Amino acid sequence: MTAPAETPVGSRVDAPAAPARRSRAPLDPRLVREVRAARGHVLRTVLLGLVQAGCAITVALGLARLGTALLQDGTLPTALPGTLAAVLLALGVRALAAGITERYGHRSATATIADLRLRLVSHTAELGPRAGAGRGADVASLATSGLEKLRPYLVGYVPQLLLAATVTPLCLLVIALLDPLSAVITLVTLPLIPLFMILVGSLTVGRSARLIEDMRSLWAQLLDLVDGLPTLRALGREHGPERTVRALGDRHRASALGSLRYAFLSSMVLEFLSTLCVALVAVSIGLRLVAGEMELAPALAVLVLAPEVHLPLRSVGARYHASTDGLAALDATFTVLAEPLSSAGTLPAPDLRRSTLALRDIAVASRHGLAPDGAELTLRPGRVLALTGASGTGKTTAVQVLLGLLDPDRGRAEVIGPDGAVTDVRDLDRRSYWDQLTLLPQRPVLPPGTLREVLAAARPDAGAEELEEAARLTGLAPVIAARGWDADLGRGGRGLSLGERQRLSLARALLSPAPLVVLDEPTAHLDGGTEQIVLDLVDRLREQGRTVLVVAHRETLLGRADDVVSLGTEVTR
Repeated sequence: MTAPAETPVGSRVDAPAAPARRSRAPLDPRLVREVRAARGHVLRTVLLGLVQAGCAITVALGLARLGTALLQDGTLPTALPGTLAAVLLALGVRALAAGITERYGHRSATATIADLRLRLVSHTAELGPRAGAGRGADVASLATSGLEKLRPYLVGYVPQLLLAATVTPLCLLVIALLDPLSAVITLVTLPLIPLFMILVGSLTVGRSARLIEDMRSLWAQLLDLVDGLPTLRALGREHGPERTVRALGDRHRASALGSLRYAFLSSMVLEFLSTLCVALVAVSIGLRLVAGEMELAPALAVLVLAPEVHLPLRSVGARYHASTDGLAALDATFTVLAEPLSSAGTLPAPDLRRSTLALRDIAVASRHGLAPDGAELTLRPGRVLALTGASGTGKTTAVQVLLGLLDPDRGRAEVIGPDGAVTDVRDLDRRSYWDQLTLLPQRPVLPPGTLREVLAAARPDAGAEELEEAARLTGLAPVIAARGWDADLGRGGRGLSLGERQRLSLARALLSPAPLVVLDEPTAHLDGGTEQIVLDLVDRLREQGRTVLVVAHRETLLGRADDVVSLGTEVTR
């Protein structure tokens, strides 16, 4: 059973409000706490960072010894094979550690994004159609391009942040042991980099969040427009919305270019400061060497280590914008994941072939009050019940409450078992309940695959003759004759017209063994000539002893029902 949240054609989809500005930790603790791949990535990066720190110190001390021997004694590096081998080995190990960090960083980023994407989509689906109404495209943009912004954050920013926590203090400690004055100069100048990072970052506060929101707004309205293109073309209005799309694109482009300008500015500032800080240490060492106040070996070692102290912080600043984009995507994702789910029941659903379903004084809040308000219906086993009423009165919402897809604000949906036991739908194990029903929404939801695969998925054990009989009874046979059983369909039945998708969905409902069939406006995309197919299908389902709930407006369809409910008024025939 599937129950997608539909957005009416031409409706305006509002982007969610931008999150409140607040300080974020450079490494989001929720990411490390809740995503296993991210935890492994952080631990591995810390260990490899310690290895790189040890290699950097070894290279500095080795080069200092080789340089001193060459400059003071004229001894070539080949005359000190042990020291030369240690330097080369340290360089190789450091390159290997950096390569492993980069390689497994991409793997961890892919696993983290996949984990969060799966949780985001699953949680949104479990929130139900009302919670996801109008934000399907918003969640789609967040789950795709939004979460992809975590890749540069995890691959670039996080490793450099952890290197700043390992390489920088260890190298600074060695400099303090070799030359305390250089350590003091480095310690005084080092805070300039994060200070200017903060100053540049203050200019970009909220920019990444706004960029994410602009992108999600663009996706939401663009996908809503694409979804409604068939209707717009039918009305001759397909040439009007391009101005809106152009304006949205211009807004997104301006926001992105603004972020790039600040990124280039911050990179230039950080490169200049890093060069200046290292130059101060180098000038101090040079003056003391000329004055004979410092030995050559520690001077060379400090000169090699000084850039290593500043490099991780400079790299962190250069990747600051990747961090803000990634953290903004994380905030948006965890905001959705934090939305509470309705309590899941544990009681097994009774046999719906012999059970009665009922709504008792159901009311659900909507934009314009309660819709429905005080809905009552009783769906008896083996009967056809038609639910009718004016548009906007909550017919589809009432069905969602009855199926356990939506919690009502007042009243309750009940299942009355064969033994007379009354159970609230919210107390049922939803899977055991949904496995006994099939739903055909206003816009059919179809999996990708061939015509045969899509139809057979409704009942995998159905034979070829049963598939052909279902296709014939629902008017799908001409489509199969023209396209063939092996015609490939895209996601959502792409490749078929709306009417052909409706017929395919009707054939799937007929094949399904579910004792409860729910049809929401089954004649919405069919002309008057093929409407008879739906009428015959309803009669056939009744003959099979199945319970049918149909949302309908047309009198011909209402006439086939055993019971008709019009928003609280029930007429039994």
